[in-house]
Amino acid sequence: MKPEIQGFFDPTTSTVSYVVYEADGSECAIVDSVLDYDPKSGRTSTTAADKIIAFVREHQLKVSWLLETHAHADHLSAAPYLQEKLGGRIGIGAGICKVQHAFSAIFNRKDEKEDGSQFGHLFEADEVFMIGKLEARALHVPGHTPADMAYQVGDAVFVGDTMFMPDVGSARCDFPGGCAGDLYKSVHRLLSMPPETRLFMCHDYPPAGREPRWEVTVAEQRAANIHIRDGVSEEEFVAMRTKRDATLQMPVLILPAIQVNLSAGHLPEAEDNGVRYLKIPINAL
Repeated sequence: MKPEIQGFFDPTTSTVSYVVYEADGSECAIVDSVLDYDPKSGRTSTTAADKIIAFVREHQLKVSWLLETHAHADHLSAAPYLQEKLGGRIGIGAGICKVQHAFSAIFNRKDEKEDGSQFGHLFEADEVFMIGKLEARALHVPGHTPADMAYQVGDAVFVGDTMFMPDVGSARCDFPGGCAGDLYKSVHRLLSMPPETRLFMCHDYPPAGREPRWEVTVAEQRAANIHIRDGVSEEEFVAMRTKRDATLQMPVLILPAIQVNLSAGHLPEAEDNGVRYLKIPINAL
């Protein structure tokens, strides 16, 4: 089974969103959508999401799922906006509850539930679900966060923040609940699939001189990934990842993104003056 896949690259956040479907007129899923957010002004817009809407309508698709691979720290999800316009259920891994709990104290989320009920569906490890006639499987791939999921649809896998293109490497593991050893095991689970399996990245940070790309095969990753190709031991990977993570700055949008994405992309309710507010904790990270 080889589903049709359309990628949408957002250059501001280096995020790739996807529409996966069987054929024109079929049901589809949207993976890792982006709500545009300007941290300087605090303004949102729907430019990226509207491109997806136009594609869905052009191909006469019916949205069954709005899938999140994890609670992103680098962009706000557009899932609620897309749901309003196109329908579909918002789904994420059941481990989101651990991430909600981990950030509860940082954002003083005392009035927010930590049971994942903000989402339409919580996927258990290896849960099988349908996108119309396409069979899909939710794969638990912790490491970047404890909640990360990859979604396998036929010969395609949407890997989330596990690995990147071969010349970029792997995802960081220093967020709450992250673990480089877990990520090593998760990546190797994905790379144990048939060599022709298509892997679709959640991000691309291309080196100078290369245009953004987001599709690669298992064989290509095993041969050339600069962090986790064949022959790299778990001990070597953990040492590299730990050392590298210690030098990384926080993502630009982590504070607005996490608190919104823990609530399935829903913005905070407006206060009595009609304005919505996000919290910026001081000296908490």
